[in-house]
Amino acid sequence: MSKPFAGKVAIVTGAGSGIGLATAKAFAEAGARVVIAEVNDTAGEEAAREIHAAHGKCIFVHTDVSNAKSVSTLVARTVSAYGQIDFAINNAGIDPELVPEATWDEQMFDRIVAINLKGVFLCMKYQLAQMTKQGSGVIVNVASIAGLSAVANKPSYTASKHGVVGMTKAAALQYARQGIRINSLCPGGVDTPIAMDNHGGNPLAVASMNNAHPIGRIADPSEIAAGALFLCSDAASFMIGQSLVLDGGLTAG
Repeated sequence: MSKPFAGKVAIVTGAGSGIGLATAKAFAEAGARVVIAEVNDTAGEEAAREIHAAHGKCIFVHTDVSNAKSVSTLVARTVSAYGQIDFAINNAGIDPELVPEATWDEQMFDRIVAINLKGVFLCMKYQLAQMTKQGSGVIVNVASIAGLSAVANKPSYTASKHGVVGMTKAAALQYARQGIRINSLCPGGVDTPIAMDNHGGNPLAVASMNNAHPIGRIADPSEIAAGALFLCSDAASFMIGQSLVLDGGLTAG
């Protein structure tokens, strides 16, 4: 089996489930040493067990991306264990919101922005400090199609993901000549626990979500993971500050 990322080191935040778990597994299968950054210890430890069982190399680091000290510790632990950071997939995020704008909740807004937007800001802050020392690195910030167009009844989530796309572009311009590539990944609907929680497992809601995509279904997390690996590969060496859209045609119309 080809190991294109052998000898490389990848941090994946929110790696305990969904897109993050699929991405962590994909990097491990490609030969990278993976750092599983996850706030849920049970999920993070289980992800590490699964990767080890498949003979991959990884460590789990408890991480709250909304907390600067926690993110700083994540980066320090990564460098202590593996000596470098080649790839950082800033995927951790939440999507608990499904409310009309007239009933916006201030606490929900603060929580969504703290994790989805400030979390990416903090991760890049500490990752870039290390990558600048190395003179190399790739960062992929997982946004959403909600970062490119609005999603009704999700004002805070939409704002947070627009922020991720904008912040990605700004950082990409700043660090392009320092050997660091930064891009964002914008999925449409994905079969993750977060997506299913949003609809309460309602079969009609799930069918509606599938039908909204021209391809007739939502994505498997592995399909989004493939996009993350592509952005980290040499095949994407000329991509700077771009948003890779993987949405089954949802935004094509």
